[in-house]
Amino acid sequence: MEKKLPKVFANKIDKNLNNNETVYYNKNELRSEQNDNSNSIFTVKQKINQIFSSARYVYKADVIITTKNGKMNKRIIGRNRNELITMDNEVINVNDILDIEFQKNND
Repeated sequence: MEKKLPKVFANKIDKNLNNNETVYYNKNELRSEQNDNSNSIFTVKQKINQIFSSARYVYKADVIITTKNGKMNKRIIGRNRNELITMDNEVINVNDILDIEFQKNND
């Protein structure tokens, strides 16, 4: 005895779809296939989100922050919407940051 199921409506696709042709998600990072060797495709906020979601960030992260005044090595421990908080209670406005990246480990 076979049960008859109701028919499912499906829209007809009559155009070419180009979804997600140039971007893919990797468990560790987000990349563009067009510019695979450049890190500049990410905004500062995206880079900060990557740092705080990284396996290297437990409760602090050693980073190099580039501002219009130059580069500085900082240990960041937290953030809010528009600011980063460093280990020595310094507050850095995200809008002042031109670039941010993890410090290279000497291990």
